[in-house]
Amino acid sequence: MHRTKDGDLIVAEPDRSATWETNKIVLLIMCALSGTIALGFTWVGAWPILPFAGLEMMGLGSALYYVCWKLRYRHVITLAPGVVRIQKGHYYPRKEWELAINDVALSILPERHPLDAPSIILYGDGEEIPLGEFLGREDAIELSARLKARLPVVNDQAHTQHDF
Repeated sequence: MHRTKDGDLIVAEPDRSATWETNKIVLLIMCALSGTIALGFTWVGAWPILPFAGLEMMGLGSALYYVCWKLRYRHVITLAPGVVRIQKGHYYPRKEWELAINDVALSILPERHPLDAPSIILYGDGEEIPLGEFLGREDAIELSARLKARLPVVNDQAHTQHDF
């Protein structure tokens, strides 16, 4: 949580194992390896493999870019005096809500499986706004704790004990 002049700021974003720069290096190495193998096949007369090697690398690059783009998704929650602002988007806010703090309620639903994360839902202005659905269990528990400290809770059944 960060304190700003507008209030407390919580940024919820998924874990990223690699940055786009790291993925570009991996893609470059894979292109060099695939290109070397394809040139070897071309040298022995199997030249039709070249376009397929290129398509394979284009597919890998597209998949790496898509995953990096999906992992840029974030929820920015601003808890200012008297107002809660929620912004959701990848590079900039694509959806935004601004609700009076007196008109919101927080619901934390239990995990369905011991390894799942609790569901966090903010109710306000006739809307249900799910928060942090992409977070891991520990991060979702931390987010719910931070929100419970500042917002009224209507349903808190999370963090129940599970038997294996």
